[in-house]
Amino acid sequence: MKPRTWIVAALLAAPGIALAAEPIEGNWKTASGATAVIAKCGGSFCITLKTGKHAGKRIGKLDGSGADYTGSITDPETDKTYSGSGAVSGSALRMKGCVLAVLCKTQTWSRL
Repeated sequence: MKPRTWIVAALLAAPGIALAAEPIEGNWKTASGATAVIAKCGGSFCITLKTGKHAGKRIGKLDGSGADYTGSITDPETDKTYSGSGAVSGSALRMKGCVLAVLCKTQTWSRL
């Protein structure tokens, strides 16, 4: 093929290329040992438990991109919702939930 043909072929194929997923998307092992999936839902990322006592329950919704996300996190044991954040670093996700921005609890989840 001529170089021009290669360029045209590449441009025609470009719309079929999927955009890279955000670092937060995927399956994570929580501090309690359950598996949570984080996936796009609308313009945000929803956190849903896949395994464990509360399987199927949505426990959070975060907004952001890159390494830092903010939103809300629900404790599945108490059903209380807190302001929350998530920070991705390699295969670790540091989840933080706070009441009044002063009483906070942090957990580190591992990518599966």
